[in-house]
Amino acid sequence: MQKQFTSDWQRLLLGSVFALVLLLGLNSFVIINPSEAGVLSVLGKAQDQPLLEGIHFKPPFVSQVDVYDVTVQKFEVPAQSASKDLQDITASFAINFRLDPTQVVMVRRTQGSLQNIVSKIIAPQTQESFKVAAARRTAEEAITQRETLKQDFDSALSDRLKKYAVIVLDTSVVDLNFSKEFSKAVEDKQIAEQRAQRAVYVAQEASQEAHADVNRAQGKAEAQKLLAETLKAEGGQLVLQKEAIAAWREGGAQVPKVLVIGKEGAGLPFMLNLENAQK
Repeated sequence: MQKQFTSDWQRLLLGSVFALVLLLGLNSFVIINPSEAGVLSVLGKAQDQPLLEGIHFKPPFVSQVDVYDVTVQKFEVPAQSASKDLQDITASFAINFRLDPTQVVMVRRTQGSLQNIVSKIIAPQTQESFKVAAARRTAEEAITQRETLKQDFDSALSDRLKKYAVIVLDTSVVDLNFSKEFSKAVEDKQIAEQRAQRAVYVAQEASQEAHADVNRAQGKAEAQKLLAETLKAEGGQLVLQKEAIAAWREGGAQVPKVLVIGKEGAGLPFMLNLENAQK
């Protein structure tokens, strides 16, 4: 009986030791995935070296590891500003960023979490960066030079967020709006420009048509002059007779109502009204 009790006690002791060793082992190591970075805190104090991907030792029971996602994040931020000519501009930016894995200790000490970085750092710095970019150009230039506006915004935002361990990868202008008064003025200007262009086109078309009429008149005059010279020349009467026969045929070869009979040399032509003769 006593031997059985001793044996049970030994098994319990061994089991307890094994459970304690297992518990210590599970609390002494941490695995950081490739898309993560960790910060080790011992008794509430963050250690200086970040934990990058791999397996790391940590003191059991008295330490904690805060893991940060260092993959690309996307955040859409609204912003407002005034242009160089004091026109109100509202915009919305889509920002792709990630945390610098080598600087997560500083993030842990200053901001604590990714949510705090987005709300307390990225959002206000986006607003300030847009003010810098928009103030360099007029509202009309903000429309016509939208790409350079984005470049100025990217540069200002990257410089501002770099010191917070935030790496800006890309930004996109999701929306860009102006006041109703300015939008109406732009619309009216576009309509006026279109009308002016239309007027120029109509004037050019009229000029071209007038030039064509002059050319046609000059061509007709030249043709008439040439025809007159042809008729005056030897054999001109034959040309006239040929034209008359052709016109007669084009008219359906009907008997003409008026027949003009002339003769070579001087003298007036003889006109015979065949319609009266038929009656």
